[in-house]
Amino acid sequence: MIKAMNTQRNDICKPENREVVLTKRRRLKMARSAHAYVRGNTLKFYEWLGSSTARTLPQGPPVWICGDCHLGNLGPVANAKGKVKIAIRDLDQTVVGNPAHDLIRLGLSLATAIRGSDLPGVTTALMLEQMIEGYESQLISSKETHKGTGGAPASVRDVLDRAVKRRWHHLAEERIEDVTPVIPLGRCFWPLSKAERSEIDQLFQAKDVRRLITSLKDREDDDRVKVLDAAYWMKGCSSLGRLRFAVLVGIGKKRKNDRGLCLIDIKEAVAAAAPHSARSSMPRDHAQRVVEGARQLSPYLGQRMLSSQFLRTPVVLRELLPQDLKLEMDQLTRDQAIGAARFLASVVGEAHARQMDSAKRQQWRRELRRNRSKSLEVPSWLWTSVVQLVASHELAYLEHCRQYAIAT
Repeated sequence: MIKAMNTQRNDICKPENREVVLTKRRRLKMARSAHAYVRGNTLKFYEWLGSSTARTLPQGPPVWICGDCHLGNLGPVANAKGKVKIAIRDLDQTVVGNPAHDLIRLGLSLATAIRGSDLPGVTTALMLEQMIEGYESQLISSKETHKGTGGAPASVRDVLDRAVKRRWHHLAEERIEDVTPVIPLGRCFWPLSKAERSEIDQLFQAKDVRRLITSLKDREDDDRVKVLDAAYWMKGCSSLGRLRFAVLVGIGKKRKNDRGLCLIDIKEAVAAAAPHSARSSMPRDHAQRVVEGARQLSPYLGQRMLSSQFLRTPVVLRELLPQDLKLEMDQLTRDQAIGAARFLASVVGEAHARQMDSAKRQQWRRELRRNRSKSLEVPSWLWTSVVQLVASHELAYLEHCRQYAIAT
């Protein structure tokens, strides 16, 4: 069995030291910018949803929502056959809830990106106008559209075009720094405990896991599946501190091409902090909830995911594909911000609308069009919500930075 390459670097963290190191890394990531703080502190957003202002929000039809719909959780996603589209790509907080919550979360993320790009406040108003129009466009027709490059701003088109051209060696060089069947230990990949390694070996002998792996990319059902290497993965921001593993798997006898190797992401599923509908029917198991939400909101991703148990902890498994990328929009021009808002809101609108019949879509669209002024085509509830959240997050971010500076 191939062992993980030990580089003897100082940044390799032992299992018993993970919690302390991960807490420091998370605090550092969130101190880098207000936009990063918004991405990493989802609880701040959910706290606001319990305020008096949030209780006046429009109540849309209960559907599966992302629950944490910020810019970093949208991007190119490939299906099992390699077809690529822009979709929701992280469903950790998915619940059956009010679709307005996804709109507000996306608006907050875009607004902080605009502020980080030193654009004037009027850009935020124009962005929210285009965001609501893009979302509503998906409620007009029941026909699902393919979110390729059509109508997308250049910043989104560039990422999607790059995603379509990517192959296994791009993923390997980006994620594990090499194309050889080894996960090099270092800053991002840390050694496993004996119990974790044993559990991974046992997990990948399960029929449902083998079926997931061999079902992709036209692999043969009877192909041999073998764990080549595995490591703890220091990845993400708000999820830092949870179980996260990268597993390099060999499929079949020949492993020199992209059909013979794959990288599996194992991620702990935790209870959703996002508020859900009291009348909703959701799986009680957190991993099953995440997978079901993905199948409803982002079918390309959902078909590549599997819920399981890891040392009595619910986890989600998915194969990472080269085409899966995150949208990076830390610096935006005025036109990029406005164009991205309309397009990405239409992606979210499509994910919501596919769960509604015609009557519910029409009713929800009428509700969204209420309380608009003659001069600004943004519902007052959306404008007020985003402005309040930007202000409260800016204050919390500065306090976070002060505390981080004191601690370091």
